[in-house]
Amino acid sequence: MTSLLLDRTNTVLVVVDLQGRLLTHIPDADVVVDRAVRLVRAARMLDLPILWTEQENLGPTDPRVTEALAGWQPMRKIHFGCFGCPGFPPAVQATGCGTLLLVGIEAHICVAQTALQALRAGYGVHVAADAVASRNPFHRDLALRRIEAAGGVITCWESALYELLERAGTGEFRACLPLVKGA
Repeated sequence: MTSLLLDRTNTVLVVVDLQGRLLTHIPDADVVVDRAVRLVRAARMLDLPILWTEQENLGPTDPRVTEALAGWQPMRKIHFGCFGCPGFPPAVQATGCGTLLLVGIEAHICVAQTALQALRAGYGVHVAADAVASRNPFHRDLALRRIEAAGGVITCWESALYELLERAGTGEFRACLPLVKGA
């Protein structure tokens, strides 16, 4: 069952296919990439595990995302849902986390299939709605409704960040505050 709140000791950030070739067809792609990058930076500050995928034949990940993910390597995949990638399920299991926080594209294909596969496997799922997109906004909205109906939590990047932080007044809160102020 999906926890209603994110817990930093039990959350892995999953960055799905934010690749330049597809981003050129995504409305508000810059906003989606910006929100995803903010979550990547926050995850790094909070020592959350991060998994990153690239769909084969769609070119490299957007350079803004790649820069934020310096030190991580993407998992190449041919399946739309990340759980179809042979290395993905063991990578999730190796994190020891029970909840996936998803960002990326396309919402109605790779993100939705990953979310539904994760829920079926017993993981919790949160989707940062302002950090996912589809070429057609209607398809994105349908995907988010479908994920929510299946038991996933639809949130936004800033809510996710504050849930992971839990409280103000800490060094981590102060370190993450510029991510919010720049939004």
